[in-house]
Amino acid sequence: MDAELENRIKQILFQLEEINKDASIPRNIRRMAKESKDLLTDEKKALDVRSAMAISNLDKMVNDPNIPLHGRPLIWQIMSQLETMK
Repeated sequence: MDAELENRIKQILFQLEEINKDASIPRNIRRMAKESKDLLTDEKKALDVRSAMAISNLDKMVNDPNIPLHGRPLIWQIMSQLETMK
């Protein structure tokens, strides 16, 4: 894995951790952010598979009616970063 891709993954993991730490975001959405982070760090699977699984998880988060307004754009940003890694 090249350095640019590794830095991008670190940035995505940091953003997911920020969602996980945000107390204004409902617990179920924070749990899905942690699951997405765990999926991305699972080295047993190929990067495109990990990315697709995380995008699927993030899509569920975005469509949750309980997500606060500030959370949705952040998740969209993470999703677009993951889509460029495929």
